[in-house]
Amino acid sequence: MKQDTILVIDLGGTENSVIARMIRSMNVYSEIVAHDITMEGLSAFPGLKGIVYAGGQNRMVDGKEVMADDAVLHSDYPSMAIGCPDMAGINVDLIDEGVMRHFVFDKCCCEATWNMSAFARDQIEEIKRQVGNEKVLLALSGGVDSSVVAALLIKAIGSNLTCIHVNHGLLRQGEPEEVLRVFGEELGANLIYVDAVDRFLGKLEGVSDPEEKRKIIGNEFIRVFEEESSKLKGIRFLAQGTIYPDIVESGTKTAKAIKAHHNVGGLPEDMQFELVEPVKYLYKDEVRECGTVLGLPDSMVYRQPFPGPGLGVRCLGAITRDRLEAVRASDAILREEFQLAGLEGRVWQYFTAVPDFKSVGVRNHARSFEYPVILRAVNTVDAMTAEIETPDWEILKKITSRIINEVPGVNRVVYDLTPKPTGTIEWE
Repeated sequence: MKQDTILVIDLGGTENSVIARMIRSMNVYSEIVAHDITMEGLSAFPGLKGIVYAGGQNRMVDGKEVMADDAVLHSDYPSMAIGCPDMAGINVDLIDEGVMRHFVFDKCCCEATWNMSAFARDQIEEIKRQVGNEKVLLALSGGVDSSVVAALLIKAIGSNLTCIHVNHGLLRQGEPEEVLRVFGEELGANLIYVDAVDRFLGKLEGVSDPEEKRKIIGNEFIRVFEEESSKLKGIRFLAQGTIYPDIVESGTKTAKAIKAHHNVGGLPEDMQFELVEPVKYLYKDEVRECGTVLGLPDSMVYRQPFPGPGLGVRCLGAITRDRLEAVRASDAILREEFQLAGLEGRVWQYFTAVPDFKSVGVRNHARSFEYPVILRAVNTVDAMTAEIETPDWEILKKITSRIINEVPGVNRVVYDLTPKPTGTIEWE
């Protein structure tokens, strides 16, 4: 469907997502594209009504100032520049909603018709166009993103979807069992369960660099899917729950990567699948809204976000089985106590992490040398920025008491007070 669109051309801006989200909040579709997009590239957006050039501190790359394609600059599309004092057209230093609204509706004559119902409808049609009558494999973690993708695919291709749930040993307590129950029994999906715990942990043994861990996990995921698909016939499509922050944080042509997401920067170059990624241009809150539109239950739509590499990026440094189990057990305690305290659904994300060092403590009147557990709880809208949650002190004391008494090998609990930025939501 032809959808009125405003493109944000990245000229080194640091507020690209803020601009795109502001336009989307006006019910007009907006997407961020690279600075070197050509007129041919613009033709991929048949509903294009205007262009926002977003400059900023990343405009100098390799000693040269990033510029848009000359033909695009001189095109007839209405344009607006933010953080680009050298460019003509409407030029503002700050992202002002009133000015943006004037540009979108008065200058570009957009209609406010973009919403999640329209997005879901368009994506279902796009999946049908891309896939046709062929079969698709879905990497089903059971998280929000992959669950929404599953719902879109089921509506688009029905029984031609096969879901694969890989237990890589890095899932939360009880999660594999829940995925099998919800998707296999309740939703009746074609579901293949793969126990690959030893395989993944063997590959990760001794690997401490978080980027390398992500790439190993991403690589191994694809290898598992290739092996499983070889047992089936006629599958050349792989669906993933990639979302927009995954792409943005994995780096652009004008910004260094924050971290490579396993489903973006960790994919092998010789991968045999064609990717199907229907929510890759949505932010997390938009993915949840899409899930609601598709009729998914709130228990699934609003469940805790969970990184693709799982507990592998919460068992900090080189993964060991004892620390991995400490993360799993302490995380279960944190989630249980937040639920009892009425914080479930009110706090966006909360989890534990265990670093690869020990601290001196006292246990049973004797010296102990055990691991600390880090608690983290944050609130955010789109996962691009985040503020810390400040639970009641008594809740934290209860969680601490349970962890140090119930989780083997732990003698200390600390609370992370760092917002994003400067920290990311996850530690790795």
